[in-house]
Amino acid sequence: MPNSALHFNIDSVKARLPGRRIDWFKSLDSTMIEARRDLQPGRVVVAEEQTAGMGRHGRKWLSEPGAGLYVSVILAAKPVPVIMLSLGLAARRAIGCGDIRWPNDVLINGKKCAGVLAQLEADTIIAGIGINVAQTEFPDDLETPATSLLLEGVTVSREDLLVALVEFVDRYTRLSSDEILREFTNTSTYVSGKRVRVETGLQGVTCGLDPAGFLRVREDNGTETTILAGGVRPL
Repeated sequence: MPNSALHFNIDSVKARLPGRRIDWFKSLDSTMIEARRDLQPGRVVVAEEQTAGMGRHGRKWLSEPGAGLYVSVILAAKPVPVIMLSLGLAARRAIGCGDIRWPNDVLINGKKCAGVLAQLEADTIIAGIGINVAQTEFPDDLETPATSLLLEGVTVSREDLLVALVEFVDRYTRLSSDEILREFTNTSTYVSGKRVRVETGLQGVTCGLDPAGFLRVREDNGTETTILAGGVRPL
């Protein structure tokens, strides 16, 4: 277990985010599950570890104690495709570097260091964000190779990262759809000109976002398809 697990200073975080409800837990099954128990917009749920961390499409998010940042933030409901893009932008800005693979995986040197899951609950969205901070090894059978900030030479305390993440989530979720689409297009190398494979099996070259934030892919036969669900992988 990384030494940081013994020294997470939640009081420091709360002092820098005055008036914000931040519920910290030593261990949870999932911050997403805990967040559902009280859907107060703006509430932040943080855990030192998750025993059943949730990833997209039913995958498990590895949540080693003290090695990552495992957070759920409750947001007032907005259109899901655009909110997914804004959360990816917020995570990348908090980390300070990296690429964003549509819709919101943050990659460093082609390896995944952060992921986002958003679920509609009543009139709110629960945004679950996991960032690998201090892990030193990962399983070999992951669909996307994983990395951590530590392995990539990015030095940041988890307290500073949490404060930055909450602030950037607040900032990006207030932007208009046009502003989010424009910044995502300027930030992600996956939006245009990237040859990809879609989880459905479709292959082609990305050719921009539609007005709702969905990714367009042009197949080799010239057909353009809008990707409404699932992720993409580089070819």
